[in-house]
Amino acid sequence: MPHGGKLAARALKEAGVEVIFTLSGGHIMPLYDGCVDEGIRIVDVRHEQAAVHAADAWARCRPGSIGVAAITAGPGVTDGVTGIANAWRANSPILVIGGQGPFENLRRGSLQEMDHIGVVKPITKYADAIYQTHRIPEYIELAVRHAVSGIPGPAYLEIPMDVFMADVPEEQTPKIPRIRTRAPRLSPDRAEVREAVELLKTAERPMLMAGTSVKWSQASAPLNQFLNETKIPGYTNGMGRGTIPPDSPQFLNRSRRDALEKIDLIILAGTLLDFRMRFGQTIPADAKIIQLDMDATLIGQNRQTDVALVGNLANSFELLIEEIKNQSLELDFSSWRDQLRAIEVEAEKKIEAALNSDETPIDPQRMCREVRDWLATLEDPIVIGDGGDIVATAAKILPVAREGAWMDPGPLGTLGVGMPFALATQLANPDKPVVIVYGDGSFGLNGFEFDTAVRFGLPIIGIVGNDGAWGQMMRPQGAIYGWDRLQATLLNFTRYDKVVEALGGHGEFCESPEEIRPALDRARASGKPALINVVIRQDRQYKGGIYV
Repeated sequence: MPHGGKLAARALKEAGVEVIFTLSGGHIMPLYDGCVDEGIRIVDVRHEQAAVHAADAWARCRPGSIGVAAITAGPGVTDGVTGIANAWRANSPILVIGGQGPFENLRRGSLQEMDHIGVVKPITKYADAIYQTHRIPEYIELAVRHAVSGIPGPAYLEIPMDVFMADVPEEQTPKIPRIRTRAPRLSPDRAEVREAVELLKTAERPMLMAGTSVKWSQASAPLNQFLNETKIPGYTNGMGRGTIPPDSPQFLNRSRRDALEKIDLIILAGTLLDFRMRFGQTIPADAKIIQLDMDATLIGQNRQTDVALVGNLANSFELLIEEIKNQSLELDFSSWRDQLRAIEVEAEKKIEAALNSDETPIDPQRMCREVRDWLATLEDPIVIGDGGDIVATAAKILPVAREGAWMDPGPLGTLGVGMPFALATQLANPDKPVVIVYGDGSFGLNGFEFDTAVRFGLPIIGIVGNDGAWGQMMRPQGAIYGWDRLQATLLNFTRYDKVVEALGGHGEFCESPEEIRPALDRARASGKPALINVVIRQDRQYKGGIYV
């Protein structure tokens, strides 16, 4: 007779699950046994937060799939809460299976018993518990359906230990339901599409911002077709990075502020008007807004929208292209795009000196240039940003060749995603180089996951920009309260490379810019998980703002 863990594994197999990220726990042991039967790989990490982050990254790497983490009861679930919250803000479709004490002893005070559902409900699309073993597949289908439908996000399922371990008589063994991990593609109202085209016809200086929902809609192909036919200048943010290729004539990335000052229309394609867009305040008051997103609840946040196209963004762009052709329109905004291109050329000239600086401690931009040039020698690398200042700098310098070639936490700004994201990314892309750009602060959060990379033979390479500080917090603190009153923002110039060596990986230490490239080459040649620890300049120039 199959037990609950076997039923769960069969359902996950039906959902196309290839790997489950976990940290060993007695409450969830039956699932491991079931996964052995179904050929689902178990990857055990060193902290439950990392397990959930890895599930998040798996979903990002495999569009149309779902990431899965299994975490034990009590502190296992609470450790995983940060990962769930990050997936919530990033709209990543994941399923988190949580343990619980035996149902028979509910409310008696079992080891690690607590109200997990009450904790995770505000940061999940679906949270429930299963109390009948034979219904486990049914609940898994329901949870997956919630996770992938509409705006994707995390689902949480709790299974008490005795329910998970119980056998199911043959006559009660359920048929595993069909589990779809791709939501149906919904289309916007055609009248709204026509209204959007009417606004485009009267525009002179439009721009497009491609964001996270472009990725989850798998809309990059029709997005680029739309841009190429209209010559509208396109920018990206969030998981939209890479959806417009860097060699596209329509792609721009250094003139956004200038464009926003002059536009008369903006197309927000899966881009929210949150802190990254200053809550819509950067858009001129008289500029028209066309907003495309997967759910109506995201429309008009912080700024009223003139036209809303609600549905799968691939469908929305296809319908826009179709309507433009039906009206025999020839929209051409190339002259406006070229004005912005000229601004970009000048901006690139201004940073040329920093990119080639020979100073020590190393200029952060020089470090990123060395990484950029090295990445150009690799075949289809994937880069993960895990940090503050250094990642903001890297995002401006490292090109994103394609969708999925760059990952960062998303709008929750969770530090520590680097190695957990990299573990899943390397497993999902075994033939591609996976590289992490770290801040020294963020490395301290989940850097011990290099142990996991060593155990599973994953040759991930990390580069730490080590300025001995929580730089984004140090500068405003010093400027506002006094540099002699710095608290909780300074770190040591720690030899993180030695930590990785001790875990069985390869370590390199760089104090001058010419050392960086050879160190990267040696790390790659080692075939091991590796870390290059680069001492960079500690910048104290404050330009205003507290990064919120």
